[in-house]
Amino acid sequence: MNISLSKKQLSELVAGQLRNFFGLDENIEMADWVEKALEKAEYCFAFSRNKYYRKDNKVFFNPFHSGQYCIFLYCLSNTLSKRGEKALADKVYYLNKALNCVDLYHEVNLPKIFGLDHPVGSVIGKATFSDLFFFTQNTTVGNNHGIYPSFGENVALLAGATVVGNCHIGNNCIISARTYIKDQDIPSNSIVFGTSPDLIIKHKDEPYFWENNMFISESMP
Repeated sequence: MNISLSKKQLSELVAGQLRNFFGLDENIEMADWVEKALEKAEYCFAFSRNKYYRKDNKVFFNPFHSGQYCIFLYCLSNTLSKRGEKALADKVYYLNKALNCVDLYHEVNLPKIFGLDHPVGSVIGKATFSDLFFFTQNTTVGNNHGIYPSFGENVALLAGATVVGNCHIGNNCIISARTYIKDQDIPSNSIVFGTSPDLIIKHKDEPYFWENNMFISESMP
């Protein structure tokens, strides 16, 4: 993966932002954690159709691209969390929230392949996610009485969409802008509009969802 900064500069950038945002005066060693997060981010970026995620035919990461940096910081916080570094994971999660205005907690387990665009105002809770999950601004994934949704593969939440509670969203689904789904299942190969329980569900053949998603289907070289 090509990176617009060196790995050393990237590590120093993250450490410096943590110190500046939270008034820390300690030395924060980020190099090893950044290396692990970059591995996750590279795999994720490799499936994106977004032109900014490639340069000279190679996966490209620019930490000054807000969407890319948001994904990287999530990968970093999630890696720290899984390795038991909860205090530092909390700070990186909070940094992501402050910089990119997205609430993406480090204990939320997004899939290996996911995407986002303009994630401002989105809150993504501890649902069960599958590969090729995509969301954009002001989307919400949350619980109802402690029960979270589950998502099949290749699901997109468009601007302002909300999915809460005991929902199973099938494979190849587009949750249209401002749609509200609560405690309701959605079959595979569907475009959804409206508000539960009076949703409008339109069936499309599977190729439609591959032609209109944000991911490429080919495996990373």
